[in-house]
Amino acid sequence: MSRMNRFSGPPRPKVLRTSGKDVEYVDWKDVESLRRMMSPNGKIYARKRLGVTAREQRLIAQAIKRARHMGLLPYTSATL
Repeated sequence: MSRMNRFSGPPRPKVLRTSGKDVEYVDWKDVESLRRMMSPNGKIYARKRLGVTAREQRLIAQAIKRARHMGLLPYTSATL
C-alpha cells in the first residue's frame, strides 16, 4: 500500500519573481507588473504562489492598494 504524497500532482506555476533580493520599493505606477500579481477577479495572489518573501509581499500589497486608490487598478473585475 503506497502513501499519498502531499506534493503529488502538477506543481503550481510561479506567477512572478521580483528582480532581485532586498527589494526596496515596488512601483505602484507600473500597472502591468502589478496586474500579473492579481487574479482575474482582482484578488492579490498569495505569497506562496508569487514566490516572494513576506516583506516583498507587503510591498506588493501596498503598491496594489495605492494603485487601486489612484484608479489605475480595479477593486474587482465586476462592473456594478
